[in-house]
Amino acid sequence: MKKFYLLFFLVIFFCNIGWTQSSLPECEGNDENISKYTKKHFRKMRKWTNCHGTAMGPDEQKYVGEFYKGEFHGNGIFRHEGREYVGQYKHHKRYGQGTYTYANGDMYVGNWKEHKYYGEGTYIYSNGDKYIGEWKKDKYFKPDNSSERSGKGTHIYINGDKYIGEWKKGKQHGQGTLTYADGRVEKGVWKKGKLIESK
Repeated sequence: MKKFYLLFFLVIFFCNIGWTQSSLPECEGNDENISKYTKKHFRKMRKWTNCHGTAMGPDEQKYVGEFYKGEFHGNGIFRHEGREYVGQYKHHKRYGQGTYTYANGDMYVGNWKEHKYYGEGTYIYSNGDKYIGEWKKDKYFKPDNSSERSGKGTHIYINGDKYIGEWKKGKQHGQGTLTYADGRVEKGVWKKGKLIESK
């Protein structure tokens, strides 16, 4: 398991390096050392297209990446209040592959569409638990509140337990198998986190 995490974080690290570099030219008037939002810089940024640059938001949001017609578009890094997104944008929204690290240490790696988790993704909790699967999450900027796993997925617990199956509102719900670290297995139909029919 330790080898998996090492490999995983090496991949993330090198992806981050790749996303900070761009084949596009630097945006005209770009200031990579900018640290404060100004309307003058904002007006300049709104004209950037097919280039890479650095932008600051009014609430100290910072974006370093590619632009198209004044919007975040392509690869970029966005940071705000201890959170960081490294990945792809389309017309100013997270779209495609991306990694989102929360201020509490949780991390989501996966697909995005229209600024939301989309399809399957891997969520690594700060306590070491890991969930790989589908989501129904609206507020991407907040860590998982334990009620957003929805669909099919695998949860690997730090104590060695593993559940593979269906989820609804963050609880085992539907067909699933829970394998405990000591080898015991509970398999069958689950409802609201409880096994109601063994198989």
